[in-house]
Amino acid sequence: MTIRSLRKPPPVKLVFPSLIILFLTCLFGILTNLQTISYLFRPLWDKPPPPFKRIPHYYAENVSMGHLCELHGWTPRSVPRRVFDAIIFSNEVDLLELRWRELEPYVSKFVILESNTTFTGIPKPLFFDSNKERFAFAEGKIVHGVFPGKKRSKGQPYEDPFLLEGQQRVAMNRLLREAGISDGDAVIMSDADEIPSPHTVKFLQWCDGIPNVMHLEMREYMYSFEFPVDYSSWRASVHIYSRKWTQYRHSRQTDLILSDAGWHCSFCFRRLNEFVFKMKGYSHADRVKRKEFLDYQRIQKHICKGYDLFDMLPERYSFKELISKIGPIPPSASAVHLPAFLIQNAARFRFLLPGGCLREP
Repeated sequence: MTIRSLRKPPPVKLVFPSLIILFLTCLFGILTNLQTISYLFRPLWDKPPPPFKRIPHYYAENVSMGHLCELHGWTPRSVPRRVFDAIIFSNEVDLLELRWRELEPYVSKFVILESNTTFTGIPKPLFFDSNKERFAFAEGKIVHGVFPGKKRSKGQPYEDPFLLEGQQRVAMNRLLREAGISDGDAVIMSDADEIPSPHTVKFLQWCDGIPNVMHLEMREYMYSFEFPVDYSSWRASVHIYSRKWTQYRHSRQTDLILSDAGWHCSFCFRRLNEFVFKMKGYSHADRVKRKEFLDYQRIQKHICKGYDLFDMLPERYSFKELISKIGPIPPSASAVHLPAFLIQNAARFRFLLPGGCLREP
């Protein structure tokens, strides 16, 4: 009698585990909202914008500005150019202090515009005005303007939040002129959470020959500097001001972008109620599809796990990129190459650093 050896069948390998996750995410999206389906099939219906022409960014400590200007093909200046930092402000008080402390030695004027309503028409306090004491260190440089927002009537549909946002950007043009900006000055156009690095701003001060308009590539973070995403942030820009041509915008204005020029920390708040405020008030408030999205416990869990607050798929133009970005953001233990003021005041800003994901109510 022949005895055959019985072998276990080889284990079934999940050749494409990410595809399974993608399928399950898609199925959930079909059951919840059509926006998920749109994002899932973006590679089929949308084309990526033209690629940027990247300007290499040279910097190291203890290297003279003259040498750094020349490495970029620019010419050192004998007198520093004036720099205006212009932002539209909502409720990012902690990040605003971090930004201004970091840039104060290099910026001539901080131009800040805030409104008494959100972009979605919700009445809001003037957060900067009520926290002025935190910014006394830059008092002589601050030009503060208030935009009269449009309150949404009860029961009425939202007005297009991007329209209200655009009106504030037009108002910023007037505020810049009131601040005394002149032809040839440099102006930074970015949101409060898009923070240029100090050495980027020093180029604006001390180099001639820089492009009249260039975007700033920033490393993107979510919730804190513990969760680095990638280098996809590009909306911040710098301009050599021309009264005839310069308009305050937050959209693509040139193909030129300076590489690795700062930090973009999205939803980097100290308190959970600040998360809820932004989720309800910013231009993408339509992403709040369900009431539980605003639940404190859910938000806290998503912060510490690196999950998307809106359960959305990434905005990507190829299936390969889409699959690579699905899932939580991997945390990082590195706190290197971050704003100096943050590291100097690590105890105050613990929530922005690795291991500090727990938030106050």
